[in-house]
Amino acid sequence: MTGNFIGDFVKGNKYKQYPKHIRNGILLHRKIDAFTDSHEHFRAIVKLLQPEFGRYSAIIADMYLDHLLAINFKRYSGNSLLIFSIKFNIIVLSNYFYLPKRVKGFIFHFTFTNRLYKYKSLKGLKESLQIMADYKISALEPDKIIAFFELNSANVEKNFHYLMQDLISLK
Repeated sequence: MTGNFIGDFVKGNKYKQYPKHIRNGILLHRKIDAFTDSHEHFRAIVKLLQPEFGRYSAIIADMYLDHLLAINFKRYSGNSLLIFSIKFNIIVLSNYFYLPKRVKGFIFHFTFTNRLYKYKSLKGLKESLQIMADYKISALEPDKIIAFFELNSANVEKNFHYLMQDLISLK
C-alpha cells in the first residue's frame, strides 16, 4: 500500500532504494498508471475534459476516477472503503520512515482527515481539489471541476466501469 501510494513521488530508478514490499508497490503503481493512461476509456474522459481544462485534464480525470472508485469500492474490491482507508492510514504511517520528503509534508493531514475515505463524496473530492489548488496547481478551479463532473457524470462513470473491467481482467 505504501509503495503504491508514493508511486508518483519516486522517480526513475530511485524505487530500487526502497525495501522490497515498498518497491513492489511502486512498480505496481507504475503498471496501473501505464495501463490507465493508455486505455481508450481513460483517454475518452480526458478528451471530454480537454476543451474546458486543457493540460490539467488527465489530473482531473484521475481524480474523477478516484471518486468513482471510492463510490464503487465494495463492488470492485469486496471490502468496505472505511475499513480499507483506516487500514491504509495505519500502514502508511507505520512506514513513515520510507516516505519521500514531500509526502511527509502532508501525510498527517491526509491520514488524520481520512482523505482517502472522503473521496467518496463530491464534497470530499472538492476539498481535495481545493488542497491541490492551494498548494500545488493554483490554476485548478474546484467549483468548475465539480460542476463539470455533475453535468457529465453519466459519461465519465460509463467509461470508468469499462476501464475497471479491463483493469481487473489483467490479474
